[in-house]
Amino acid sequence: MDYKLARMRMVDSQVRPNDVTDLRIQTAMENTPREIFLPVELRDQAYVERELNYADGRSMITARDLAKLIAVSKPKHNDLTLNAVCGSGYSTAILAQLVEMVVAVESDETLGAAAQEHLNKLNINNAAVISGDPVKGAADQGPFDLIFLDMVIEKRPQELLSQLKDGGRLAAIFRDNGVSSGVVFKRSGDSIASAKYFDSSAKTPLPGLNAEKAFVF
Repeated sequence: MDYKLARMRMVDSQVRPNDVTDLRIQTAMENTPREIFLPVELRDQAYVERELNYADGRSMITARDLAKLIAVSKPKHNDLTLNAVCGSGYSTAILAQLVEMVVAVESDETLGAAAQEHLNKLNINNAAVISGDPVKGAADQGPFDLIFLDMVIEKRPQELLSQLKDGGRLAAIFRDNGVSSGVVFKRSGDSIASAKYFDSSAKTPLPGLNAEKAFVF
């Protein structure tokens, strides 16, 4: 399989037509081999337009959803960024090309080590993977200009929001009543405002920020 050609086609068909006009995002996705962040048996599906579950509780959302979520988070070149769920490192690799520094949190030590290895292989030296609970973030490394969470949450991420700088943004896929949307929270002093930007097909919830299911008799 010609992965480079597949990447170009992915950007041309899944990213550009979906209102992602930031050339920095397009270029980062063209230059980053999505397949290396997946197990060997899933690599031929790396550029298919669907969410790919590659580990327990971890998935790679569609390129369309990832690109749109990054775009609405408005990353700046001098942003200190927290990637709250690193997973295998793909979103970390993309973000690192758009901001000053990325702190990436992963609770699965094996997955976190693999993510750091992938970043090193791509010569990305402005991102560091640390072991921790994604729901708790990394308060000792913040506060952050941007917190990025490319998994589904169903609760307001209070502990993560507390780690934003004034004017900082938190981008996530938020599911409400079964509908997932790309959402950005923004801090202004002691207030937090939120806005929905697009519908998302993402399904995998982040443990700890998923809604508790009511008991049914």
